[in-house]
Amino acid sequence: MSNTNCALYSSLLLQEYSSMMKVKVAVIGAGIVGMSTAVCIAEALPFCTVTVLAKEFSPDTTSDIAAGILLPKEIPGIPLERQLCWFKGTFDHLLAISESTQASEAGVLLSSGYQLFKEVPSITKPYWADIVFGFRTMTDHEMKRFPNYKLGQAVITLKCEGLRYLPWLEKRLTKTGGQMKREKVTDLQKLAESYDVIVNCSGLGSRYLVGDEQVHPIRGQIIKVHAPWVKNFIRVLGENTYIYPGIDYVTLGGTQQVNDWRLEVDKDNSKDIMKSCSELIPSLRTAQVLGEQVGLRPGRRNLRLEREWLQVQARQVPLVHNYGHGSWGISLSWGTALEALDLVRKSLHEKPPHARL
Repeated sequence: MSNTNCALYSSLLLQEYSSMMKVKVAVIGAGIVGMSTAVCIAEALPFCTVTVLAKEFSPDTTSDIAAGILLPKEIPGIPLERQLCWFKGTFDHLLAISESTQASEAGVLLSSGYQLFKEVPSITKPYWADIVFGFRTMTDHEMKRFPNYKLGQAVITLKCEGLRYLPWLEKRLTKTGGQMKREKVTDLQKLAESYDVIVNCSGLGSRYLVGDEQVHPIRGQIIKVHAPWVKNFIRVLGENTYIYPGIDYVTLGGTQQVNDWRLEVDKDNSKDIMKSCSELIPSLRTAQVLGEQVGLRPGRRNLRLEREWLQVQARQVPLVHNYGHGSWGISLSWGTALEALDLVRKSLHEKPPHARL
């Protein structure tokens, strides 16, 4: 993907094709990826009417539970240039919100802190280091605070809180005439009878909706505490330990339990989370616990972002997939939504495969 294409993905100022009839677009899934994709399409393609279909909406999605820090890991099997485009598109979008009057309502803020390593990794500079602010190796003086760790990195990034951000996105969508419809989609063929374009952002649900057995749950458990004195985040790479201060509470985590479908809170997990976080910041032992939550992230070896065509009687309906973000849904949400938008736009101006024969 060229830098030119990356810039194109980042632009939502597309020309309106007034000669086109209204195109009905269905977006399946109301998490961070689905809502971002729906808003991208609705705002960039005003000749489209967008309907979000989902069984659950905010505040009951996994995205509502996520701490929302923008610090992704490298995804195997996907060119770094493409991943960089996804992250930069998301970072730039959320940075603009953080600097606007909408920041508080949208739940987007700058967040500074540290990531720590028990052992020095083979690659010490992540691909996103030049997109965030102030990325650097921590000094020996700073590392004296963390004597059990070999390497530390300081960084200023963004935090996007789903509990605020998802309702804010819904307002943006409805402002364009978009709709939210509570419906569990189980049959794409039937859905295609009522829509011109389908975008699948169903996350973990894609395991059943499109039969993708690569999709699996990654169970995450967190604790929310009242600790307003904690101002900087800390995360430990390789141990799933993190402390993320937010607007109303501090998120302590967590777990990365692959193929674990349990949604109930595990008290042993909670004890382990509190113990590991309190070792980093001892004052957390006295923090008031506000709640404990569990979410199932949509794990996949690499996320799926591509288009295919559904044969529906005499029509071929474009089906765009955008799911499998794992723990990095918020970090890559707007960037992948922009690429999904581009696939939708191209689909509306290309002939289906059978028409080329």
